[in-house]
Amino acid sequence: MLYAPCIRPTRQEKNREIPSAHMSDRRFEVAYMSGEYEPSFSITGRAASKMISISAKVSSLSQPFSVPPSPRLRRANRIRSIKSSLAIEANSLSLGQVTDVIRGKNVLGPKKDILEVKNAYAAYGTIPDLDPYSITDLLHAHLLMTNGLVDESGKFRSDGVGVFRNGLLIHMAPPAHAVRDHVLNLLDWTKNSDLDLLIKSCIFHYEFEFIHPFADGNGRMGRLWHTLLLSKWNPILEWVPVESLIEKHWEEYYTAISRSTEKTDSGIFAEFMLDIIDKALDEFITDQDTDQDTDQDIKRARAVADCLKKKDMTSLEIMEKLGMSHRKTFRDNYLNPALDLGLIEMTIPDKPTSGNQRYRLKKPYTAARGD
Repeated sequence: MLYAPCIRPTRQEKNREIPSAHMSDRRFEVAYMSGEYEPSFSITGRAASKMISISAKVSSLSQPFSVPPSPRLRRANRIRSIKSSLAIEANSLSLGQVTDVIRGKNVLGPKKDILEVKNAYAAYGTIPDLDPYSITDLLHAHLLMTNGLVDESGKFRSDGVGVFRNGLLIHMAPPAHAVRDHVLNLLDWTKNSDLDLLIKSCIFHYEFEFIHPFADGNGRMGRLWHTLLLSKWNPILEWVPVESLIEKHWEEYYTAISRSTEKTDSGIFAEFMLDIIDKALDEFITDQDTDQDTDQDIKRARAVADCLKKKDMTSLEIMEKLGMSHRKTFRDNYLNPALDLGLIEMTIPDKPTSGNQRYRLKKPYTAARGD
């Protein structure tokens, strides 16, 4: 089995390098030797039912008359995704602390946990630009996700790795020398299989975790890539925080991985993930129904952009131009939506709280200024 059911692995227990000679799996050996790859899976009636349910809900959200998720809801859900994906891997920061880190505020907490948040935010931010079938993009995303945290950031592992619990080896990953070919084969299958991408994304998630291609960050990358694949199936799913449902059901998550490994059937994990996606959509629909500020957010964001048509300005200057005096109201309801919508950008993005920070129209909106 890959992970022990009902026991969340600690940082120390998750991965441990062991001699490559001990790393093997017959299924992957055959695929590696033959040059062919086909995941072993079954699709149950329950899984098919969940696919129909998910498709219906996504279709209702994608109608021309449907209101798109507001910038505030998109940002909140992105933060929830990041917080939950990291919490599954034993990151100790709360949702409020993760939000503050992303906002550029000082947070009291382990430096590694804070860096994990910054890295994950950077990695998730590249989703629209990533090719889900590109090994180059996969390695680049891993570099963003683990930069400053691991020695082999942006690289496949160079040694054998196992997953341990209580000092006992519970999963033997394929040998390091074969990892790149396994990942290439998996990406190729995901791209070219005739299966619906919804089910392929779930199978990919399990197979990726089984290969365990990196020395660290496999769980975070597997969930990121699953979200990426789902967003290619339907763009609305980029903003559905599936990771938060996984965190709520982390025991079942690890159990599903274990059972798939024991039965050599990734369909078991796929069925679990389809149920998670279905539940996540239910929560998303409820959240969207209660989020009534979409139009107001857009109007306020445009008001901020209008202030910057002639020159770059500080936040205080924009506030004064809008006739406002309350900083928190201005930031939450005006400045942040304008940033989230991509209408404006910081002049010093690497230092959000810099005293020299100014804001400017973001291309192509600068065309309105005549720059």
